[in-house]
Amino acid sequence: MTQQDHIRPGPRHVAIIMDGNGRWATMRGRPRLFGHHAGAKRVREIVEACPDMGVKYLTIFGFSTENWKRTQIEVAGLMSLFKRYIQKEARALRANNVRVRFIGDRPGLDEKLQSLMDELEETTQGCDGTNLTIALNYGGRDEVARATRRLAEDVAAGKLDPAAVDEETLPRYLDTRVLPDPDLVIRTSGEARISNFLLWQSAYAEYEFIDTLWPDFTPKVFAEVIDNYTNRDRRFGGVKA
Repeated sequence: MTQQDHIRPGPRHVAIIMDGNGRWATMRGRPRLFGHHAGAKRVREIVEACPDMGVKYLTIFGFSTENWKRTQIEVAGLMSLFKRYIQKEARALRANNVRVRFIGDRPGLDEKLQSLMDELEETTQGCDGTNLTIALNYGGRDEVARATRRLAEDVAAGKLDPAAVDEETLPRYLDTRVLPDPDLVIRTSGEARISNFLLWQSAYAEYEFIDTLWPDFTPKVFAEVIDNYTNRDRRFGGVKA
């Protein structure tokens, strides 16, 4: 066995629950939205770091279906931030050959934001570098419910035989149907829960719960987490030969 045989491949698809923006701002005596702006700046660095780390797909949790419970001021500020982020980053994303997709309940967002999302997806669809997927108004249970509804509609219309439905069928109706399942899911800020994120897709993902708050999640920290992943033994229910 050569030295190369000991090297395990890194994750091809990394999903990140970007948590801790509000706490990061509060620790500095600033409003929560200040932390969200700092977190948005961090996204660019992590996206740009992906090619050097062998990460082809990056999925980030921007706004959950549960986040509507936050104050009206914070929600409005986040929606404004998403619009500015798309407008400001569009050129850099194209220049860096990044393909952007959005997942989530899009009709639940305002029309201006939806229009900007559509435009960014269209203008980057020819990019074949990093695949960046942004989850907005997203919840794993909501996604599965919407997918099941579409599947049921196809059954009712005679397009799908109920007897043919298996665990390979539902993924074709999910928001992520064109993406591979994540290999690694990272949550920042010290919280150890998945918060309704990619429930179906992450069945065999590795998880890393780290104390670092998202605005402090530098490419160096990212590289360390990737390195930890390569040292894990992924057997997918099997045993070593």
